[in-house]
Amino acid sequence: MDCIFCEIIKKEIPASILYEDEKILIFNDLNPEAPIHFLVIPKEHIASTNEINTCSSDVISHIFVKIAELSKNIKELKDGYRIVTNCGKNAGQTVKHLHFHVLGGRKLSWPPG
Repeated sequence: MDCIFCEIIKKEIPASILYEDEKILIFNDLNPEAPIHFLVIPKEHIASTNEINTCSSDVISHIFVKIAELSKNIKELKDGYRIVTNCGKNAGQTVKHLHFHVLGGRKLSWPPG
C-alpha cells in the first residue's frame, strides 16, 4: 500500500513533527492554508471517517484531547481554530489516511468551500 502518511509515521519521509506518541502523530502541513496549519493522524491506517468504528473510537477521542492540549500552548490559537477532515473524493480527500487539519492564526471565513 502506498500511503504518504504511513511513510511519515515510519520516518521514511521527513516531517516537521510537533507531537508524537504510540497512537498519533502531529506535524506541520507542507502547504499551509493559514499561519498555523498542522495535521493530526492516527498511526493505525484508517482510510477515512467512513472506517471509524468502536475499535478505533479510542484513537479518535485521543486525537481531539491532544488537539485541545496543543491549542492551549499555541498563542496564535487562543482566539480560535478550525478542525477539518475530508471524506472521499468530492470532499477533497487526497490522502486515503484519516487526518485532521488544524488551522488558525487568522480569522477564518465561512462557508469554507
